[in-house]
Amino acid sequence: MKYRALADTGVYVSELCLGAMTFGGKGQIWETIGGMGQTEVDAMVGRALDAGINFVDTANVYATGESETMTGKALKGRRHEVVLATKVRGRMGEGPNDVGLSRLHIMRSAEASLKRLGTDYIDLYQIHRSDPVTNIEDTLRALDDLVRQGKVRYIGCSNLWAWQVMQALGTSDAMGLERFKCTQSYYSLAGREIERDLIPLIEDQGLGLLPWSPLAGGFLSGKFTRDNEGEGRRASFDFPPVDKEKGYDIVDVMKKIAAERGATVAQVALAWVLANDAVTSVIIGARNLKQLDDNIGAVDVELTDEDLDALDKVSAIPLAYPAWMDSLGSDRHPGEIRRLERAAEEASGS
Repeated sequence: MKYRALADTGVYVSELCLGAMTFGGKGQIWETIGGMGQTEVDAMVGRALDAGINFVDTANVYATGESETMTGKALKGRRHEVVLATKVRGRMGEGPNDVGLSRLHIMRSAEASLKRLGTDYIDLYQIHRSDPVTNIEDTLRALDDLVRQGKVRYIGCSNLWAWQVMQALGTSDAMGLERFKCTQSYYSLAGREIERDLIPLIEDQGLGLLPWSPLAGGFLSGKFTRDNEGEGRRASFDFPPVDKEKGYDIVDVMKKIAAERGATVAQVALAWVLANDAVTSVIIGARNLKQLDDNIGAVDVELTDEDLDALDKVSAIPLAYPAWMDSLGSDRHPGEIRRLERAAEEASGS
């Protein structure tokens, strides 16, 4: 297992992060996604830690708190070995204030998560989505207070637009508050939209990137083809959305590369995400030890430049404005032209 720095924190996390969304089964959606019992969770967490994974991610909303409880029990005696992450935002009760990113909900949720996880601190506390009715400054001040109280070490975000991430960073800088250190965002061969603006922002601002659903909800696992739509979670919970025709073309290329590399299709999908320098740690989810072991094996898959080119080509997304305007290049000034020439020379090895 290799380890990568989480932004500028000085903290190193494994390049694979164990996601706990499959832990527990309260609620119809969570029964479909996971449904794992405590014995299975204990075995999976133990296997992951023994393989060198030191990063575990959950959320209070997963199975309505059950995932956090199971994660905490599975980490008993080994809590010090992991960077433990959870999230806040989702609805956790029927009351009008049991949802969102208000100071009230964040403070209540943090205390509840600490109790369920059986720990007195959370290493990475992330907002799960944006909250259009709460002032971002109020949200950031609440998170900053949790850090100052020692209940949270670092803060992050998830599922935000690039402009929302930048708004939050600007607010933190202006008010002297804790800054988001990373974003947890959907990224896979079947979903590359964040390359348009979020990844450039991440690189510019020095944030970490934690891709979730690198297998596109199982679509890129190798079980789904034009002739076989497969079974499992996607059969009843078709998420995240995928352009299936394009997705099948991607899988065809992945299968060819997998056969050449002695790997599985899922491992190729994970290896492609890991090959992006902007990525800090890829969140993997599994429903059994076989799936977990297969995912862990992705760290040993070496994709060639030709492999990456083939995968990039088949999964490419169209340029969106203003990117296609920037690509015209008819009015580049001399310094910019020379910079591009140097980049091309370095890429060619000359």
